[in-house]
Amino acid sequence: MAEVGWRAIEEQDWASSWKEYWHPTEVGDRLLIHPVWLPLPDQTDRIVLQLDPGVAFGTGAHATTQLCLVALEAQLREPISHPYILADIGCGTGILAIAALKLGADRAYAVDTDPLAVQAAQECRDLNTIEAIRMQVFEGSMDVAIAQSKTPVDGFCCNILAPVIIGLVPQMATLTKPNGWGILSGILQKQVPEVTEALATYGWQVQQAWQQEDWACLKIAQRD
Repeated sequence: MAEVGWRAIEEQDWASSWKEYWHPTEVGDRLLIHPVWLPLPDQTDRIVLQLDPGVAFGTGAHATTQLCLVALEAQLREPISHPYILADIGCGTGILAIAALKLGADRAYAVDTDPLAVQAAQECRDLNTIEAIRMQVFEGSMDVAIAQSKTPVDGFCCNILAPVIIGLVPQMATLTKPNGWGILSGILQKQVPEVTEALATYGWQVQQAWQQEDWACLKIAQRD
């Protein structure tokens, strides 16, 4: 028979006490995710992404986000022509859009279906002193990004979940230029074949894949 017990614990502000466990995190070769409540480093050769996630998902600690950042860094290491425009679908705190802009992109459209995430992304944009015209944040999904961008973008990031990504595949070609690319994460490794099959149906191919823990991140491009 199971025993039930109890003990008293000190009252805490659980909504903010987690902050003491979140520390600056180096990601890839060039990025540093930095909690805004900690003092900035005196010296660093990394690009600092200041974040205050509030109640939104996106501290940058999760494997799916870090995989996206590594893939984004690799993509924007290549020579780019300007203006270079991206979309961040399911943006959370906007960390991927912010990173893209700090890595050299000119403009980003960030969308999320959660209004709290939209607010967090706008606040994090301001923390990183990015002009609102360069990073526009809207409530919605890929259809909203398509409508707001007005013209196709060079590439996009989408860190959500595999079933949601599969549902968005038919709109991807409308969002991007003919030679456009995408970075997809939030995909369990066992789900990669299903996602790859859906992509192939609409003319996309996987160019590169990254793995961390049980998660996969795919760099995709339209087939010639």
